[in-house]
Amino acid sequence: METNLSGNSQRTSVSVLMINAQGIMLSVQGNDYFVSYNRVPWLKDARVSDVLNVRMCGHFAIEWEALGVDLEIESLKHPERYPLVMKR
Repeated sequence: METNLSGNSQRTSVSVLMINAQGIMLSVQGNDYFVSYNRVPWLKDARVSDVLNVRMCGHFAIEWEALGVDLEIESLKHPERYPLVMKR
């Protein structure tokens, strides 16, 4: 059984595969997605340990609880349908 950056087996529903200067590569329910810091800027300056601590939030979303960030899996599949909107 292969291990990823999060230290979890590949049977885990969500895990971090890679972190680089542009974003994060995730494996979610057997599919890989690249999450750009341009789309999710809250992850850019986060501690690596917090980024690695991602988990499923129900069947249709993932969350980084320590960072207060959650994403619908559908937004990973079709980011063009989910424009980034920030409210003050």
